[in-house]
Amino acid sequence: MVDDIHQTEHDPSSEPEEIEEILQEDAVDIDFDEVVEAAAATVEVAEDEDASLPTVDAAALADLERQVAGLKAQLEDRVNQSMRIAADFENYRKRTSKEKNDLAVQIKGDTVIELLPVVDNFERARSQIKPQTEAEMTIHKSYQSVYKQLVEGLKRLGVSAMRAEGQEFDPLLHEAVMREPTADHPEGSVIEEFVRGYQLGDRVLRHAMVKVAAPPEDAPSDADSGEGAAE
Repeated sequence: MVDDIHQTEHDPSSEPEEIEEILQEDAVDIDFDEVVEAAAATVEVAEDEDASLPTVDAAALADLERQVAGLKAQLEDRVNQSMRIAADFENYRKRTSKEKNDLAVQIKGDTVIELLPVVDNFERARSQIKPQTEAEMTIHKSYQSVYKQLVEGLKRLGVSAMRAEGQEFDPLLHEAVMREPTADHPEGSVIEEFVRGYQLGDRVLRHAMVKVAAPPEDAPSDADSGEGAAE
């Protein structure tokens, strides 16, 4: 029996059959037709995807470029329009601010003009009234303190009094009510101030009423004197 086993193990004719049995047991069933069909289907899907991609020709690209250029032009136009609107608004703001300031100055000036006669009366009283008694001096000081407060209030508003006497006559500031021939003052200078003028900034609230120096009248010449004597 041992010999049979030994003979069986070394029998060369039995090896191909054993190998075939082993291969059949470990083999995996592969359907090559199915593999080929699956590969073909994958290729078809890829071709379909490539076919579905949009194709851009030169005409369409040029049309898109024209649209982009048009949108850029519209954007630039809107930006310029916005800048013009902003500039117009800034000019409007400056103009309205100036008009507001001018109106405020106008109202202030009109109010001060109504107060100027009161100032004139205080100044006349100050120059004409000469207190003699202590009671009169008390009254004089009391209304002069009111006058001082009034003048200080006008100064805070920007009102200034003109000092015309001794200055050259200026028709923009002065109103000549008299002319006096004189050799003591330069021609065209203000000799005397009758009514004081006032300004609010650069605006003239009231012109100063003044007397202006005129050239002296010519004295008769010697020839004229001789002719008069001969007659």
